[in-house]
Amino acid sequence: MNHHTVTATFKASRDEVFAYLADIEKLPEWATEFARELKLVDGRYKVVNGLGEFLIEIRAEPASGVIDMLAGPSEDALALFPTRVVPLADGGSAFTFTMFQGPGQPDKHFESQYASLLREFNNLERRFGSAA
Repeated sequence: MNHHTVTATFKASRDEVFAYLADIEKLPEWATEFARELKLVDGRYKVVNGLGEFLIEIRAEPASGVIDMLAGPSEDALALFPTRVVPLADGGSAFTFTMFQGPGQPDKHFESQYASLLREFNNLERRFGSAA
C-alpha cells in the first residue's frame, strides 16, 4: 500500500499547535484545498472540495498528541489520516501527518492529494513559524 508521511517543525509550542489542529472549525484555515468549505449537517461535519462533499471527523487525544482525522463519502467508508503533534526540546513542536492510498485510488489522484498536503503544510508553517 502506497503512503506518504509529512513532518514539519514549528516554533510554536506543542499545546498551541495541538489545540489549533484538533479544532475542526480551524480545518478550512490551513487545509485550504481539502476543506474549501466546512459545514455542519445533521450534527455531522462535512468538507466540500473539488472532488465533492465528504464526512469529516477529528478524534483528538491531548495526552498523547494524537489527532486522528477520518474522512469519506459515508460513515462506513471513512479513511483514517493519522497525525500527531509532539513537543521538541527547544519549546517548539513537530506535526506528522500520514496518508495512505485507498483501494482502487489511481496513483495520479493519490500523488495529487500528496502535493496538495504539502501546500497545506506551507499554510501551517506560515501560521506557526517554521523551526527549520
